[in-house]
Amino acid sequence: MVFANVGLILPDRVIPRGWLRVENGIIAGFDNDDPPPTSSPTMQDGAGGWLAPGFIDLHVHGARGRDFMEASDEAFTEILRHHAKGGTTTLAATSLTAPWLGIESMIETARRFRDHPALPRVAGVHLEGPWLSPAKPGAHEVGAFSLPDRNAVERVAAWRDVVLLVTLAPELPGAVTAIHELTAAGMVTSAGHSDAWDEDVARAMSAGLGRVTHLFNAMSRARRRGAYRVAGLLECALAESQISAEIIADGHHVSPTLLRLAHRAKGTDGLCLVTDATAACGLPEETEYRLGGLRCVARRGAGFLADKEVLAGSAARMIDCVRNMVWHAGISLAEAVRMATGVPARMIGRRVSGPPIGRLEVGAAADLVWMTPELEVVGTWRGGARIA
Repeated sequence: MVFANVGLILPDRVIPRGWLRVENGIIAGFDNDDPPPTSSPTMQDGAGGWLAPGFIDLHVHGARGRDFMEASDEAFTEILRHHAKGGTTTLAATSLTAPWLGIESMIETARRFRDHPALPRVAGVHLEGPWLSPAKPGAHEVGAFSLPDRNAVERVAAWRDVVLLVTLAPELPGAVTAIHELTAAGMVTSAGHSDAWDEDVARAMSAGLGRVTHLFNAMSRARRRGAYRVAGLLECALAESQISAEIIADGHHVSPTLLRLAHRAKGTDGLCLVTDATAACGLPEETEYRLGGLRCVARRGAGFLADKEVLAGSAARMIDCVRNMVWHAGISLAEAVRMATGVPARMIGRRVSGPPIGRLEVGAAADLVWMTPELEVVGTWRGGARIA
């Protein structure tokens, strides 16, 4: 298959008009020569649009009224199909705070979907909860929160083959030990839903913490302790080059000014776009849905708790986040795409088997998203096979 008459968004540059050839699910060549090679029996005219690596979303809970915590084949299939239409080819199925049996059931379902050929790749699970702070619960059920004691940490470490990421509050008793042990087991630990002080973050970083979850949301900020003003998790994340950050660029969770601030502080390669999409994604306005045990509603293009004006995840797909970074935060298209592809690919490293993902280069997986000049998704391919 050959894509022609299309702009190519490469890791280090943009080719405004060129072609790209796919063979056996791998990117076999690309250039800006005109005309493109004609050896392929399938020629796809890109119609002057853009071809980018397939998007990688490391924080997504659901879509279309379904949640990964349902742990059913039907729920996983519907969620994955919906996000494929937004350009996503790889994602981390993200849990909610729940009893361990419910989390384990979700993890086992995710394990079955890792190699499904006709859907976005489930790279693994992002465990968000139950090790969160009651002071920063967001839309999680506080009553189900717990501490990362030895038994719980051993339980999670046993899932090292499928759990990619663990979000936890680093100030909790046992959190520093958990970060050390989970990092040693090959997982990425991320600070989130946290009321940490400066020194809590420093201890966590010394144990292996290198990431924060949804920057600006559900995290402590600078405040007084006695006569002195002390940094919280937000300021530590912005100040420390060792820490990378995910950010929800859905147009609701973080304003354009804060998006620009985050980009200035962390740079393109320190900032990872995520959707934090819940079951609200793809639902009609004012449709109710459940987020764990909480009653929520899809409203004004986002998810809210039904009984108060509190955000409950997003209703975005990754293409929405890329557009918002370009149109509202003033970030270049190439940088926005890298934050949705190369940056998350680097975070999960070799946890995805096979050819490299997240970039357009010879030898990489032909995970592709074709977009119009207006950044609407036309089609999505995983390993050279069209999935949306």
